[in-house]
Amino acid sequence: MPKVALVETKPSKTNFNREFDGAFEFDQFQLCSDPSIKKVLKRDCDIDMNPDEYDWVVLVGSDALKYFTKINSVTEYSGKKVEGKFLPVINPAMLAFKPEAKRTWEDSKENIKKYISGEIEDVTIDDQIAFGIQDTEKANEFIQAAIKDPHGYVALDSETTGLYPRDGYMLGISLSYNGECGAYIDTDCFDDRTEQLLQQLFDKKIVVFHNAKFDMAFFEYHFNFKFPQFEDTMLLHYLIDENPGGHGLKPLSLKYTPYGDYEKPMYDWIEQYRKEHGVLKGDFQWSSIPFDIMKTYAAMDAVCTFLLYEKFIKIKQNTKLKYVYDNILIPGTRFLTDIQDNGVPFDKKRLYVAQDAMQTDIDDAISTLYENDKIRRFEEINGKPFNPNSTVQLRSLLFDHLGLTPTGKKTGTGAESTDAEVLKELSTQSDVPQLILDIRQKSKIKNTYLDKIIPQLDRDSRLRTGFNLHSTTSGRLSSSGKLNMQQLPRDNPTVKGCIKAAPGNKIVAMDLTTAEVYVAAVLAKDEALMDVFRSGGNFHSTIAHKVFRLPCEVEEVAELYADRRQAAKAVTFGIMYGAGPAKISEQVTKDSGKYFSRNEAQEVINDYFEAFHNLKSWIEDRQKFIEQNGFVYSFFGRKRRLPNVESSDKGIKSHSIRSGLNFLVQSAASDINLLGAIDMGDFIKAAKMESRIFALVHDSILAEVPEYEVDLYCETLQKLVQKDRGIYIPGAPIGCDFDIGEDYSMGKFTKLYGNTI
Repeated sequence: MPKVALVETKPSKTNFNREFDGAFEFDQFQLCSDPSIKKVLKRDCDIDMNPDEYDWVVLVGSDALKYFTKINSVTEYSGKKVEGKFLPVINPAMLAFKPEAKRTWEDSKENIKKYISGEIEDVTIDDQIAFGIQDTEKANEFIQAAIKDPHGYVALDSETTGLYPRDGYMLGISLSYNGECGAYIDTDCFDDRTEQLLQQLFDKKIVVFHNAKFDMAFFEYHFNFKFPQFEDTMLLHYLIDENPGGHGLKPLSLKYTPYGDYEKPMYDWIEQYRKEHGVLKGDFQWSSIPFDIMKTYAAMDAVCTFLLYEKFIKIKQNTKLKYVYDNILIPGTRFLTDIQDNGVPFDKKRLYVAQDAMQTDIDDAISTLYENDKIRRFEEINGKPFNPNSTVQLRSLLFDHLGLTPTGKKTGTGAESTDAEVLKELSTQSDVPQLILDIRQKSKIKNTYLDKIIPQLDRDSRLRTGFNLHSTTSGRLSSSGKLNMQQLPRDNPTVKGCIKAAPGNKIVAMDLTTAEVYVAAVLAKDEALMDVFRSGGNFHSTIAHKVFRLPCEVEEVAELYADRRQAAKAVTFGIMYGAGPAKISEQVTKDSGKYFSRNEAQEVINDYFEAFHNLKSWIEDRQKFIEQNGFVYSFFGRKRRLPNVESSDKGIKSHSIRSGLNFLVQSAASDINLLGAIDMGDFIKAAKMESRIFALVHDSILAEVPEYEVDLYCETLQKLVQKDRGIYIPGAPIGCDFDIGEDYSMGKFTKLYGNTI
């Protein structure tokens, strides 16, 4: 019998012999023998165990994994062998609070038992499985073999020197046509015949990528290849598990293929290279990797993509998920590839003006802070200058020196928080928090946006960043890369004003209005709520008028009954997020500036649901379904899995139910917008228009449109967004607001900085 050790962080009540079904004997150890220590640090570890004395070492939890290996993510490696003999596994104690981890635990446990019993053996990756090609004739022969192979699909990957096509070039391509072997082909050996054969292959077969949007952009930009049919294993896995963060090729290959951590030798080489040459991680160039080091890793990327596709394609047997994949995700990939290539149009002169002006504003705000008597007194007492970036000093200033009442919000370590939300709340007690908040906000705009945008502009003064289909559980787009377009400061026109159309063009921003409430009204079949949309006029005033039976015209509500309107608005936006009387009370008090009690809030909620009783019935029905089933489907077929409804923690359970309800409206509203944008992108191509959609930001579609196309663009986009896709109120399509201007701030930039540019 193999000799086994099991290491946990500190003594626990978990019976690991029972958890592993008594499948093997083991010696049990703890990193730290003191169970009273909450967070175990390296200095607390007093374990006396030599791993060399054991054939296998089971490491329970991330602390044990990090102590014995260079790996941090226990979830990613749970149940997989690392560094020869270590078998990491998540801590089963977490299952009581997070039932979602149950599948990971069960799979990991079975794998560990198989490793120790010898049922799982290492797979050797040799030159028969993964090989490199640097000879043109051999490359052409391999591609011809792929064309002739009976499989109707091939797996394709690229190795590049950059993250964007204009910032780098392709070092090589990886290709597997049967899942049994893969080749990494150096692009330096391509000739015209190679490129012709590749296009012939792409025309004949379904091309399978892992993250098609990235690879296709490089193939199309550098070689002008076309891909009539493509699939994406990353998006297929997103259908299987919609939670963000686990869709990378590496964790999926670890979990679903026999090849394990095949890229580790290459990353070991990179680490050694960096040490020898004194290269920082961020400065390492992918082109520094020798072909012979790169070839195995690169070829295996294609092999594993092929194998993952054969497993994941079965998810299409679910007709709802198949619809999402075929009609939203794949067309969405094509559309986002195009809008990323269009790029966000920036005015470089405006960026420089804004950069200088913002620095002046920051300097003035800092001067105002240091001229404040309270700050001067604090510096005198402490005998040193006050540093607003020091959370320790800031905490001392606010709560010890000024004696402000803490908000109750804590940091992860249990200390009083000093984040923006807290400073905003504390500013009602003193002028100092607002001064600090002012500096922070202006510094963030300059440092996070203006300073970073300028050096990343392409020669055409456009910034090309990323948009993602797979990074949220609701299906809403996210943005990442050179600029997160979803996090542009909404109320400050500085950055938005630098997004400016070229001469002869306009920036056109289309926003959905009250989209989630519209979706809820239709899904709930609430005729009373749908009548509000049919009636037109001011939405929130109409809601308040109906709910509270106000004795005035709808047009007079905002003036005569502002508090009722505000309360109705808070409930309208709050019900989909599970807001109760406490939250409604807080929101209305904050928005109106007048105290609104919990009792008043409860009365408003009661009146609201009396007016819209079908909406209430639908909400209760969906909440019950989610609680009983642990999942729910959106109108368009997306699936939201919510296993934490089984949690013994009531807070976690109720949060899961609220998340599921919110998903039903947010996801559908987002898909209506995305489908409209995709259709508009197709229309632009078919009509050979010069308009360019360059971003989707929340519920907005942004485009740079020639002045002579503005009317056609707006008319067509509205028609496509308001198309009846099943969530539709006859006579009252979903609302679309259009803003048209020289820049994305719609003229506010000029008002702020003057028309001097």
